[in-house]
Amino acid sequence: MVAVYVVDEEVYGLRLTETVGESSAAAYGLSPWYPLSGGSPIADVFRAGRPLWLSSAETAAPDGGAGAPAAGASLGALPLDVDCRRLGCLVVVDRTGDGFDARRRGLLELYAGEVAVRLEAGRAANGGPESGEALAGASGGTTDHGRVQPDVPGDLPGGAAGGGSGGGVDGTAAAGRRRSRTPLDPAPDGNDTGSFTLVMSTGRIQADEHVLNLVGIAPDDFDGRVETLLAYTVPDDLPALMSVVEPGHAMPGGRELEFRIRRPTGELRWLQLRCRVLLDPSGRPERLLGVLVDASHLRSSTDEVAIVQRLSALLATAIAVRDVGRSLVTALREPLGADRLALSELHGGRLVTTLLDPPEPTAWPEIWRSEWRPERPDAPTGALPTLTAALRDGTTCLWETSTGLEPGLDGLGRGGLAVLPLPCDNQVVGLCLLGWDTPHRFGTEERSLLTATAGLVGQALVRARAFAAEHELAAMLQRSLLPRKLPSLPGCVTVARYLPATAGLEVGGDWYDVIPLSDRFVALVIGDVQGHSAKAATVMGQIRTAIRAYAVEGHPPDVVVSHTNRLLAGMETDAFATCCYVALDVEEGDAWFVRAGHMLPLVREPDGTTLEVETEGGPPLGVLPDAEFPLTTAALSPGSVLTLLTDGLVESSKLLLEDGVRRVCETLSAADPSDVDGMADELIRSAEARDDDVALLLMRYDGLTARPRRAGWAVWRLPDAVMHARRFTARTMRAWQVTEETDAILLIVSELVTNAVAHTQGEVRLDLTLAGDRFRVAVSDSSPRTPVKPASVDWEATGGRGLLLVEAMSEAWGSVPLSGGKQVWGEVLLPPRGA
Repeated sequence: MVAVYVVDEEVYGLRLTETVGESSAAAYGLSPWYPLSGGSPIADVFRAGRPLWLSSAETAAPDGGAGAPAAGASLGALPLDVDCRRLGCLVVVDRTGDGFDARRRGLLELYAGEVAVRLEAGRAANGGPESGEALAGASGGTTDHGRVQPDVPGDLPGGAAGGGSGGGVDGTAAAGRRRSRTPLDPAPDGNDTGSFTLVMSTGRIQADEHVLNLVGIAPDDFDGRVETLLAYTVPDDLPALMSVVEPGHAMPGGRELEFRIRRPTGELRWLQLRCRVLLDPSGRPERLLGVLVDASHLRSSTDEVAIVQRLSALLATAIAVRDVGRSLVTALREPLGADRLALSELHGGRLVTTLLDPPEPTAWPEIWRSEWRPERPDAPTGALPTLTAALRDGTTCLWETSTGLEPGLDGLGRGGLAVLPLPCDNQVVGLCLLGWDTPHRFGTEERSLLTATAGLVGQALVRARAFAAEHELAAMLQRSLLPRKLPSLPGCVTVARYLPATAGLEVGGDWYDVIPLSDRFVALVIGDVQGHSAKAATVMGQIRTAIRAYAVEGHPPDVVVSHTNRLLAGMETDAFATCCYVALDVEEGDAWFVRAGHMLPLVREPDGTTLEVETEGGPPLGVLPDAEFPLTTAALSPGSVLTLLTDGLVESSKLLLEDGVRRVCETLSAADPSDVDGMADELIRSAEARDDDVALLLMRYDGLTARPRRAGWAVWRLPDAVMHARRFTARTMRAWQVTEETDAILLIVSELVTNAVAHTQGEVRLDLTLAGDRFRVAVSDSSPRTPVKPASVDWEATGGRGLLLVEAMSEAWGSVPLSGGKQVWGEVLLPPRGA
């Protein structure tokens, strides 16, 4: 049990003001007060000014004196002195009866000095009266002995008493009374006082958990070395601390020292050390006894270095102007206790406010809520002369109150207002405003802090603007290179998604494309160019264009990829790309896959099973000019969903590729295949934080409800070739029971076959297709020249009317390139059957 007695001059005695321990003072035989002239051990200690240590045997002696504790307990009484002024006594009772060894005596003497300092601090806080009542108030005690329950380190008085927290003294009438901090109270976190013992010869230290908590070390992580604790000391304060703990510099007697430490969280904390050196029998320093106290309350609560360091770290990762504002709120407004913060940029003579915190309109003056648009408030600088002057002078302006300023600032900070111009490259790029509702005094350190942070924020704003401009340019480039919309295809539904990376603002080279090859075939492509830059986006656009050109020419999938590979290898660029190309027959469901270093495609079967399509692959495009790219075939069932994706969706610094693919497969299996858009959104939703950009292409294959009917004819190059083509067409139409629009269809056949035979060399082929209510006539030849419709035809001209007739008789017509030639086609819309 530990008790504090202070001088009460009204009764000329020592009055008990506070206890810590399991039982009350009365249980140990201690009185609520002792006369100064009495013969008690406690009064003797106060008069003599020297500690008194009584063992259990001495307290049990008949001459133990009044005020000695109950038999079987040891007593320690220590005077409480500050600057030769006697304030009271600290009494320690140990029920174990073993007495106090030299180490515990030394620690208790150090602790008594700390208690005396707290008594003196409380006395000064109460105006410095000399009465015992004032001393009692300073110690937090009351005349009716209010109960307290502080937590005391085990090596200090609470531990000496053998009890944990708790205990009290007689009388609890003031138990619920509000009181100030008492001498035995710890800080609000309960860890402001700790003790340690340092063995000078080995450097090993025994520190209680309170010392470790002050420094910020978990007890299980402490290795017992003094160097571990010294590593947290601020370098400027380390020499003074080493003069205390180094064996060669240790001096007998007591020492006091205040120093700074940097906790693992970055917090700067002041500590106060009281220590005493114990000598061995030969007179050499053997052990250092110390008490460590949190002295932060004696210093400024604002840690300028920590604030600047934290703000610098936050601004280093700010890639947008709003990120700069949020960094200011986190690192500046909250530590300084400001009630509001505004960040504004200077654009063309106008202040554009990027961030208001708090965002509630009621927290700002009326002009901010009414005249300034909430989503992007701005105002001419001429409307705010105070801010205009700050922008012109470029100096930090501080007011003790904003009352009396123009309406836009009046009431912004009734307790204090700071206007910080944000400089960069010898010009002001914006303003930061901080306002306090309660009185706020700007100290010297805080003024320097605000000036330093203004420069950091100004540079961060300029970086964010440049970053945003570069990102917008690159994003616009990439958007122009990706398909604006996907074509509508018979028998299948396609959707695509693209997301840029969130780790940086440079765009990547991911792309996708859907290429209709004919009324029966379609190609799906996805790829990824190495790197994240405008160069990567440019190469991506070139590759996408090349693949589309080779595909619509009619080349097989492996040839398309091989040609693209040779093109990229010859472009004299260091970039390479991965690619997956799929050609699909929408009538049969047959698919041909070609991979160039890309991820395996995924297929969700109609029963929900999702698997990777095992396809052979070649190297990435642009690596080996003569590389081979194997062709793999697979069949898709109606209701299957083919998924092509880039690695940004399934791989990151925190996600392994295998885990990402498994997650995508699980998402596809659980999704509703009838909603392909929803399926794509669900896949993208899992990619919130992206190290890489993401491209995703989904196609649900439904198959055709009505299979088209097809017929083909190799046109002979004879004078009557057109007649034979018309007869073949007529026979086919009778077989398909097409009786409507016969003349129009035969006229289209005549004109297209005539043009092919008359203007080309080599094979000519006629293909007829009936798909629903559309009859398609297609004539292929070996000439790559696209037919050109004449702008006008004179009445005396003998030719040039063929394409005009085809256009007039067809619902739609066109020309597509084929491998080594072209195909010209026309479609006629038939009336519904039975109409």
